[in-house]
Amino acid sequence: MTLHGTPPHPDQALVADWLEALDGNYRHAAAALLALAGDARLATLDPAQIRRFVAALHARGLSGRTLALTLSAWRGLYRWLSRHRGFRSNPVQGVRAPKSPRGLPKALSVEQAQRLLDADADGDAARARDAAMFELLYSSGLRLGELVALDVGKGRLDLTAGEVTVTGKGRKTRTVPVGARARDALRRWLELRAGLARAGEAALFVGARGARIAPGAVRQRLRAWALRQGIDAVHPHMLRHSFASHVLQSSQDLRAVQEMLGHASVSTTQVYTHLDFQALAKVYDAAHPRAKKKSRAGSGGRRCK
Repeated sequence: MTLHGTPPHPDQALVADWLEALDGNYRHAAAALLALAGDARLATLDPAQIRRFVAALHARGLSGRTLALTLSAWRGLYRWLSRHRGFRSNPVQGVRAPKSPRGLPKALSVEQAQRLLDADADGDAARARDAAMFELLYSSGLRLGELVALDVGKGRLDLTAGEVTVTGKGRKTRTVPVGARARDALRRWLELRAGLARAGEAALFVGARGARIAPGAVRQRLRAWALRQGIDAVHPHMLRHSFASHVLQSSQDLRAVQEMLGHASVSTTQVYTHLDFQALAKVYDAAHPRAKKKSRAGSGGRRCK
């Protein structure tokens, strides 16, 4: 719809496509509800039946996210029926979709991390700052909020001792090691920091205006830095995941990694053992003779006996 006398917006087709997709999603959800209800009228359905419907869809392979969208559509239908058709209750209210299995955190391979951080940081102060931030994220497993909250001159960063103290979730303070490469990058940044930081600024890392750098700026700088190295979709938390995965692969010390990450429970840290197992499984599949698929007849390959 356009106002009289005004030309159509150039993106009107995009909006029409979105409305059509939205309408399609609601049509599919409504059709599923009617199919599951069978002979039962919508006004007679209760929360227990809605939960059984959700369970049936889940058994067919629908994900938690898809079921949540379906329930949202059903709730909207019953709200409309309550307002315009006199329905007395909304049986979908309070019904929740099952949670989808938690995906493994994405981590760089050791080779990707090396390629990312070995990029040339020479040039201006901004590149020296970026190199220091990214080295510290990977070296010490810091969260993005912990990184940008660091100040200078408050005993938080001790390059002589090789450690940094941060305050994480739940206001819990922890001290973690800082590797040699990160210490070198931080020293280079501190030598150039005065050229970017405004007078009296306490932040260790500052942005273009001389004030504390914003988390969004760190994400943007890391994404651009990674793309220059031929690595897609890198974000700050991925460096934390990579730190945890690589240290665990080398040390096999789950408790130590838990302490360095600042996790309250070791169960949170255990997700990285799955990453480690995935890497081990790939080695197994490539190396173990009984893990390989049998060669096709006539290919010249030999079967293991």
